[in-house]
Amino acid sequence: MFFTASAAPSGHVNVSPRSTDMFRVLGDNAVMYLDRTGSGNETAAHLKADGRLTIMFCAVAGPPLIMRLYGRGRVIHRASDEFATRLRAHFEGIAPLGARQMVHLDFDLVQTSCGYGVPLFEYQEERPQMDAWARAKGVEGIEDYWREKNQVSLDGLPTCLFE
Repeated sequence: MFFTASAAPSGHVNVSPRSTDMFRVLGDNAVMYLDRTGSGNETAAHLKADGRLTIMFCAVAGPPLIMRLYGRGRVIHRASDEFATRLRAHFEGIAPLGARQMVHLDFDLVQTSCGYGVPLFEYQEERPQMDAWARAKGVEGIEDYWREKNQVSLDGLPTCLFE
């Protein structure tokens, strides 16, 4: 699990957990993740409005360590050629049902710090609810959900999901 943090120049700050199985390292200063459907789409709205993005990893086993990647992010829209190219290159051409977009981060600062305050956990398994929800909705149901819940942020900023 990792966390993304984003904000527009005003309004709410967003922090979201993400699954590392969708995370990819692209180079020395670039990473991306395949973003699955959520109850909101704050990160996309904030990247459109401001572009700042921080990704944070916390060690929950082994030595205590936190790592943050600070930089500028952008959304790669599902209908774009770039999405299709990256899907083939990094995910064997297969998007899980409910894959909404990709988020790319060019980072210019990496910071590590102690993770003394992070508790120890043991991984058990991925939660099945995301896949079950997506299967129950189906492709059309997911797109309807995006139109209803994912087009504007909590602060009314556009996410540009259907650009």
